[in-house]
This record gives sequence, C-alpha cells and structure tokens, in this order.
Amino acid sequence: QVQLVESGGGSVQAGGSLRLSCAASIYGYSSYCMGWFRQAPGKEREGVARMHTNSLSTYYSDSVKGRFTISRDNAKSTLYLQMNSLKPEDTAMYYCAAAYSRSWYCAPSSNDYNYWGQGTQVTVSS
Repeated sequence: QVQLVESGGGSVQAGGSLRLSCAASIYGYSSYCMGWFRQAPGKEREGVARMHTNSLSTYYSDSVKGRFTISRDNAKSTLYLQMNSLKPEDTAMYYCAAAYSRSWYCAPSSNDYNYWGQGTQVTVSS
C-alpha cells in the first residue's frame, strides 16, 4: 500500500520561503512519477512540479518556474518542494502525488496520478 505524507506547510509573508516534504511509503521506491499539485478554494487542482524517481529531469508550471524547486532523496524515499519568493497567489492546499511509471516522462495532469497525500496548507499574506 502506498502512503504519502506531506509536511512543511504554514503561513508566511509574501517574499518568504517554505520547504514542503513528502515522505513516501512505496515498496521499491523506484519507477515512480512524483509530483506536487495545489488547489486553492474555488479553483481546480493544478500541477506545480514533477519528476521521476529515476531521472533528474524536472518539470514546472509556468507560474512557479524560477521560484520553486522540486527534488528528491531516494535513500529517504522523500520528495521536496522548495518554495521561494512566495506570492499571495501561491496560497493553496499542496498535495504530493505518485504514479508508477516505467517511462521517465511524467504527465502533468492530476488524472495521471493515483496515489495522493492528505495535503498541507500554504498561506501567503501580502
């Protein structure tokens, strides 16, 4: 059974930073697409960043490119999201997601991920 547990959310002022973590309990933590998604009240869930556990390639949404960095530590089965220069529009519930994938290409849509964490709230005040 796959379990994803996020942590690191909180409240910060605009321009501040937060680092989210996602501890993954996945048998054989390999060949998985891992991603961060977010959902603000009244809005659809959107992809933020994603990467494959066997690849160093990373993908970002245009709204966070240059400010957020996704990374992983396979030895710890943990995914991270370093968020810098936070803006009020980054306020949302942030979710970690995973999907088994032999391909190193990770799709951007939330529909392609079948394992989800419970989410961690990020609030950015102006």
